[in-house]
Amino acid sequence: MVNIVLFGAPGAGKGTQAERLVDKYGFSHISTGAVIREEIAGGTPLGRSMEEYIARGELAPDALVIGMVAEYMEKHRDGAGNIFDGFPRTVAQAEHFDVMMSNQGTPVDCMLSLEVPEELLIERILRRGKESGRADDSNVGVIRNRIEIYNRVTAVVGGYYKAQDKLIPVDGTGTVEEIFERICAIVDRYI
Repeated sequence: MVNIVLFGAPGAGKGTQAERLVDKYGFSHISTGAVIREEIAGGTPLGRSMEEYIARGELAPDALVIGMVAEYMEKHRDGAGNIFDGFPRTVAQAEHFDVMMSNQGTPVDCMLSLEVPEELLIERILRRGKESGRADDSNVGVIRNRIEIYNRVTAVVGGYYKAQDKLIPVDGTGTVEEIFERICAIVDRYI
């Protein structure tokens, strides 16, 4: 089983590329952001507790996110592999994640970090907001706050996996197809 973390700032293309990897390789895909948005849309207690964080562009609390991922892993032990999109977002999450994955005998194989300039990130998120109607993708102030939090809190997770020789930077500019080809050239090494 292959376990890949797709990493990058908001708007880097993680979700788009994860969907393509699922189609090509048959991997399971967990997007913590998508799970949280589903919970909010469903009006669940988890969704209500997360709504304020999302509206401000802030990260979900570690304990809630780790619990969601642990539940997901219980249901997806026997597949071809997993794509983790939007997780881990803090070093504390990465440490808990590594312990959880090691205990299951399925460690993280690599972290693919989609590298995209900030202005292109903002442009992509605003376009996504127009297409999807997501409120958190239509306010430039909220978007900049999300990117600032990523740079301050989340980007350091790359260093955590770099120390394990698992961080692989990927040029996240160009067409969706060009980026996907770059990713597949790396993924194929792990299959």
